[in-house]
Amino acid sequence: MSARVLDGTAVARSLLARTAERAGAFTAAAGRTPTLATVLVGDDPASRTYVKMKRNRCAAVGIGSRAVELPAETTTERLVAEITALSTDPDVDGILLQHPVPAHIDERAAFEAIAPGKDVDGVTMHSFAAMAFGEPGFHSCTPGGILRLLDAYDIPLAGRRAVVVGRSPILGKPVGMLLLARDATVTYCHSRTADLAAVVREADVVVAAVGKPELVRGEWIKPGAVVVDAGYNPGNVGDVEYAAAAERAGFITPVPGGVGPMTVALLLAQTVSAAEATR
Repeated sequence: MSARVLDGTAVARSLLARTAERAGAFTAAAGRTPTLATVLVGDDPASRTYVKMKRNRCAAVGIGSRAVELPAETTTERLVAEITALSTDPDVDGILLQHPVPAHIDERAAFEAIAPGKDVDGVTMHSFAAMAFGEPGFHSCTPGGILRLLDAYDIPLAGRRAVVVGRSPILGKPVGMLLLARDATVTYCHSRTADLAAVVREADVVVAAVGKPELVRGEWIKPGAVVVDAGYNPGNVGDVEYAAAAERAGFITPVPGGVGPMTVALLLAQTVSAAEATR
């Protein structure tokens, strides 16, 4: 048995095409382009690369971008002030704070300065609550992208046992909430989980989101299970032992080319949605 690959690149391409159409329609009607502001603190090379890539993707689908770059020594107070200004700027529709920020900054305080209607990355407590309660709001982009990818392959979730490995506030926790909203039975695993292998072996759906290379072993995967690898580690290695897992799984995401493209595509789609809400 060999798993079917969940092609995030192809699904993201389709979502981006629809987003470009919506952005064009908004621009024609409103007389301005939907605009995403990106905030980068410091000179971390990986963060700078990610922000540049997101700006390029904005341009490709007709979304304007505004770059706010701050020095590494920026204080929490200054960062909050910059984000607050963007939150009140009528020409900015969405705000992305590239994370992680330097260690001396209170990242949560910075996130909470983003107005809920502009939280297109889905990082605020307001957005998390909306996801948890099934209310309107923006999804955290990686969890939301995962759900869209599963939907594109018509993967049923109701009644299935889903195991989320990882409990970060912008990935593990919200993806569990979104799966629960689809009537999956959700178990969270983390560094204190006893016998992780035994828990994973019972899962119909596994979401690995912990940031440890190949933590989830292929032999743990239940035959026919859906495996979503949201990890990315040096050397294009995910959180799942891919080759061995692919021999047992029914569906699996590659790294790269699985979850990553969906994250960016949903960020841009939600930026257009934020713009549309202002009309």
